[in-house]
Amino acid sequence: MPVTTRLAAFCVAGLATALGASEHASAQVPPTAQQTARYDGLFAAAHRGDTAGIARLIAAGADVRARDGYGRTPLHVAAYAGHHDAMRALAAGGVDPNALENDRYDMVTIAAVAGDLPTLKVALALGDRPTNITSRYDGTALIAAAHLGHVEVVRELIRAGAPLDHVNNLGWTALIESITLGDGGPRHLATLKALIDGGANVNLGDRNGSTPSSLARQRGYAAMVLILETAGGR
Repeated sequence: MPVTTRLAAFCVAGLATALGASEHASAQVPPTAQQTARYDGLFAAAHRGDTAGIARLIAAGADVRARDGYGRTPLHVAAYAGHHDAMRALAAGGVDPNALENDRYDMVTIAAVAGDLPTLKVALALGDRPTNITSRYDGTALIAAAHLGHVEVVRELIRAGAPLDHVNNLGWTALIESITLGDGGPRHLATLKALIDGGANVNLGDRNGSTPSSLARQRGYAAMVLILETAGGR
């Protein structure tokens, strides 16, 4: 490969990694200490996990459509804190389980990025759809989890019906992100296999037409190449 071509490929790969890292780093913007200190009403109760307080406030007419300065609902706040009973009380009281905050993340994607399987299961049980298109990159919770190698979250999302072959606006699927934004190590190998076992298309390429197998070869991820080729990847 000519030097200029290699340099261009290196720059593109670097940009892709930076974009992917910023995508999912921005997913996790929990309330700061300064913000929580100013919370009152449902937001304060959600942050504390005060289930009884949530029920009293909603019965008294608290606004279940309220948002904080970052567009979070009380359900987002409870999900970040891992207060599952509070999540249930808020959803039962009418807070939208599919609401998106300012960066367009829902509870399921927040839990997926955190690798928080228990919170993910609660969010799904409350009706937060694994099919939601989230983030400024028009992605999904599955894509976020695959990028980060959260294999148990990936498996749970697949069981819940997450779209396996959704393409975000970077041109990447969950399968591609497990390769291009993964490290080729055990977590991402297990993630790749979970996606394939779940039925992901092993030959759906990126916007340049590069297949998952070719992307794995470019990165020297021999174990990933073997998994993909065994599954029919070209």
